[in-house]
Amino acid sequence: MDQQNGPIEYLATNENPTVNFGEALRFWLKLGFISFGGPAGQIAIMHQELVERRRWISERRYLHALNYCMLLPGPEALQLATYIGWLLHGLRGGIAAGVLFILPSLAILILLSWIYMTFGSLPAVAGVLYGIKPAVVAIVVFAAYRIGSRALKNGVLWSIAVLAFLAISVLSVPFPAIILAAALLGALGGRLAPRFFRAADDHGNPDKNFGPSIIDDRTPTPDHARLSRPRLMALAIVGLISWGGILALLDQDRGWQGDAVQMGWFFTKTALLTFGGAYSVLPYVYQGAVEHYHWLTAPQMMDGLALGETTPGPLIMVVTFVGFLAGWSKDLIDGAPLLGGAAGAVIATYFTFLPSFLLVLLGGPLAEATHGNIKFTAPLTGITAAMVGVILNLAVFFAYHLFWPNGLNSPVDWLSVGIALASATALLRFKLGVIPLIGICAMAGLVYRLAVL
Repeated sequence: MDQQNGPIEYLATNENPTVNFGEALRFWLKLGFISFGGPAGQIAIMHQELVERRRWISERRYLHALNYCMLLPGPEALQLATYIGWLLHGLRGGIAAGVLFILPSLAILILLSWIYMTFGSLPAVAGVLYGIKPAVVAIVVFAAYRIGSRALKNGVLWSIAVLAFLAISVLSVPFPAIILAAALLGALGGRLAPRFFRAADDHGNPDKNFGPSIIDDRTPTPDHARLSRPRLMALAIVGLISWGGILALLDQDRGWQGDAVQMGWFFTKTALLTFGGAYSVLPYVYQGAVEHYHWLTAPQMMDGLALGETTPGPLIMVVTFVGFLAGWSKDLIDGAPLLGGAAGAVIATYFTFLPSFLLVLLGGPLAEATHGNIKFTAPLTGITAAMVGVILNLAVFFAYHLFWPNGLNSPVDWLSVGIALASATALLRFKLGVIPLIGICAMAGLVYRLAVL
């Protein structure tokens, strides 16, 4: 047994290896604490750990799961963790992977939100963020490079990536439209020129650089991941109760117009509109939380975004901060602002992420039934190619606002440029891990901030 991959069990009735559930729980909890760098960084961390190092899942099966998650509203990194956990250990594995992915961030943001409301501004956070932001630019570029080097195997896929980049950066085409167009191109290409739209390394062994995987390309779909109408109906009913039942309980307190119920309804809609990552839905959150419900002010919203970027987990976890301030300012629990804030944070987080769990667990069997069929994989291959261009556009967006903080006519922030270039060099040439890089850059930003005060 390869010791670096953790314990691997061999069932008495089956020679195929499986992952120890306890080891999986420890990994998902660890991932919750180290998942910095936004979705691109989180997806890169999971690829490095699960595909390359531990070999729990093959490259092709990993990309297929990622493609499916990219089709869904919600944070794709959380959904990918949930999907892989579900594939490994069924319902308990999917729920555990998803919950542990966001639990550390929830606890950290509740603590930071309380500090923010109690002690005011956080100059140290500004310094840490100053160092992290250039590293994030490098991480996003690195993620685009890694995904592109695996997915863009021919000129047709390269063209889709370039067109996606131009569409979102120059023409401001909405992200869902880009995904739909890429899927249609993939479907059409799968029929007319299937050789260009086969899964990466379709004619060889996709794990030739990493070794055999526990869930390999030829591993049969486990029983719990097969299509079962009774099982899907039962899960759908449980999901409806988990959503509507909690809303009904909140309604017992202050009625439908009460802040708790309105938070549940608002963050459910937020979840279903989160296509293309948190940045695409932030204007909606801003409009609702600041302008409509008046749960917090515009400067507080910006501070919450800064806190969200300095903590692990999906960036959409900024809703935890919004929920905390809503519960605090609206006195969600009479006479106890801290408890009210914590309750608001939990409500916001619960209703934002519940749809992601349900979409993965309900749709996973259908996705698993298609991973060998080019009629279904070709559209996903097109989506993967488009995502390379979309991710690269995100890096350009970050770099522009970071290097020219006051517009192109303002002086360049050369220190940020230097940190970004050094970070890219550390990732690409010296293979430095994402987490050590984040730590080094955060410390550098903090030291710089304290030195100039």
